[in-house]
Amino acid sequence: MKRIVHLSDLHFGRTSPALLEPLLAETNALKPDLVVISGDFTQRARVWQYQEAAAFVKRIEAPTLSVPGNHDTPLDNLFVRMVWPWHRYRKYIDRNLEPTWSDERLKVVGVNTVNRWAHQSGRFRSKTLARVCREFEGAGDRVRVVALHHPLEHLEGTDKRLMRGAGRALKALSDCGADVVLCGHIHTTHVGPFTNAPGLLFVQAGTGLSTRLRHQENSFNVLDCSRAEVHIRAISAGDDAKFRTTAEATFHRDKDRWAQLPR
Repeated sequence: MKRIVHLSDLHFGRTSPALLEPLLAETNALKPDLVVISGDFTQRARVWQYQEAAAFVKRIEAPTLSVPGNHDTPLDNLFVRMVWPWHRYRKYIDRNLEPTWSDERLKVVGVNTVNRWAHQSGRFRSKTLARVCREFEGAGDRVRVVALHHPLEHLEGTDKRLMRGAGRALKALSDCGADVVLCGHIHTTHVGPFTNAPGLLFVQAGTGLSTRLRHQENSFNVLDCSRAEVHIRAISAGDDAKFRTTAEATFHRDKDRWAQLPR
């Protein structure tokens, strides 16, 4: 089994300072093989916010894979947003907007779903989809994980618009052998097979640090995974700023779909 810590929506510039050290300590104590951060490092893409985010990432002891979120381009400087949308992200977080990571048992492919022409809704390009599927062609028995910011499916009650190309991407990723999709954006934890692609496991993280909570505590996910089985824990912090497991589930691959095992 390989361990992934999945963080998202840190929103430096609008964080809870009391959670910073506990989140770092808990992340490092879990000794993951990889930490995936699925976007929204900053609140307004200010330089000082990126500097704080970069300092945080530098203190993570495991390898990291990051993708940008819609808040990681300047929202209030349209000229910079249109002409140099990724200058600050590339300088402080990663020059590669769509990185990959692999070892002998895990293959993770990052996707930049941010649409510079729209503040909230993203897009999943056809050429990006083709690239992801090519990455998985030689993956063998590795667990195949896709990391992106915007969800490919929305939960009931979500008022955000689904990103462009989501339906097409969901089908193609399922067809080309992806196992798990990690995302954020909604600040709400969710784990389960996609409704329209039960062979893909939908893992959405809450916000690890932001004060912009949506009826849920600050949280992140931990995945212990193989191609046949994935065990997922939601780790949340209450008013005492201590992170603890608040929910967990195990999913087993049953032919072409994921099924949750009884506890």
